[in-house]
Amino acid sequence: MIRCAVIDDEPLARECLVNYIQKIDFLDLVGEGPDPTALLNIANRQTLDLVFLDIQMPIMTGIEYLKSTKVRPMVILTTAYPSYALQGFELDVLDYMVKPITMERFLKGANKAKDYLLLAKGDNNANKSGAPPEYFFVKCESVYEKIFFDEVEYVQALQNYVVIYTSGSKYVTLMSMKRIESLLGASQFIRVHKSYLVALDKIQSVENTRLHLTSATIPLSRNYKINVFEHVLNKSFLKK
Repeated sequence: MIRCAVIDDEPLARECLVNYIQKIDFLDLVGEGPDPTALLNIANRQTLDLVFLDIQMPIMTGIEYLKSTKVRPMVILTTAYPSYALQGFELDVLDYMVKPITMERFLKGANKAKDYLLLAKGDNNANKSGAPPEYFFVKCESVYEKIFFDEVEYVQALQNYVVIYTSGSKYVTLMSMKRIESLLGASQFIRVHKSYLVALDKIQSVENTRLHLTSATIPLSRNYKINVFEHVLNKSFLKK
């Protein structure tokens, strides 16, 4: 069961989501409230897996809550303002649903939460075995694709999606760059640009503004340049 809460200052909107939750057998409603302070009280009493969170609320908006909380359950934003979508995904939300929310759209978001938890549990089981996992799965539309870590060359962020490039394929999946970066790990992959994450062992050469990989050329941002030079060249490059 996925333990969830609904936070929305509109009673009718909150009631609608509660009714949807009660119709889905893998969701368990453990609390609801009109603003994020109610969410804090719910989280103090019990473990939460998922929050359906409105944006425009009194006392504290949903965006302000996301910015102020680093450790939190999965979040699906529910709002009448689609302009907040990109900002929400930059704050690592799972999904974004625009009101009025249909049962079909709600079920799609709920299934996404269930899929995410299943994948996360798979990662944890792999770590408990003592051996690092050799592959991971991502969902591309309705298909789960297996990707081997050592085949990933680089990842590109495109708005709400990321594109994972391997030696012979590319995979487009709804995921934040922050999530894929934590999945791949800092020891084997490095951020070289706001929109690019690359495999260290696939870098062939480094220039001032770009990196040459096995099969692609990637821009190198000034903000990441020093860190890239230190890691890729192993702090052995000569300075003037």
